[in-house]
Amino acid sequence: MELYEVMRTTAAVREFTADPLPDEVLARILENARFAPSGGNRQGAQILVVRDRETRERLVELTATGARRYTAQVVAGEGPWNSVTPTAVPAEQIAATDVLPHFTEPLRNAAVVLVVCVDLRLVASVDQDLDRVGVISGASVYPLVWNILLAARNEGFGGTITTMAVAEEPAVKELLGVPDPYAVACVVPMGKPVKQLTKLRRVEVADLARRENWDGGPFDA
Repeated sequence: MELYEVMRTTAAVREFTADPLPDEVLARILENARFAPSGGNRQGAQILVVRDRETRERLVELTATGARRYTAQVVAGEGPWNSVTPTAVPAEQIAATDVLPHFTEPLRNAAVVLVVCVDLRLVASVDQDLDRVGVISGASVYPLVWNILLAARNEGFGGTITTMAVAEEPAVKELLGVPDPYAVACVVPMGKPVKQLTKLRRVEVADLARRENWDGGPFDA
């Protein structure tokens, strides 16, 4: 596929057919995705390829903590899991919230689940001393994840970046034998899409980019 077509049609895929994603195809996806940039080219990511059903069911269970809070906050009109405004939803209400299939079924129905980890010794977290949640470390792992999804699209497959299980990171690491000081960056279910979207809804460039400074007005052609 042409590059811009891949970029404009790589959707978040959560519904999969029963088609397998063969090891040779996944290997080709990873072979090309591995050229993603990382800080200092230190390449601190590790990918766990999970097909085992019992392991995936445990990942479904571990997804519940993050998904319950996410759903309860959305229902309450809050921005879920944002680090700026504390939630006002009581813990009892969060615990009683049902976990929607939207969060769990992709882990069950995908042909394969990738768990992407990053070695925190190999990332330059230059925002570690700021009074906010750190985001900079992601620059050394998420380009790789996005390359995986772009390559999957090129091969006729798809997936999505999920992070709900990271709320239970210690249990995820124990389940998969992930050593310290690795962090779990995301869980990516992948397979053959039930429906391949070709038109995605995104904000326009003028709503995304500004000239020179925050008050410089929209950037457009």
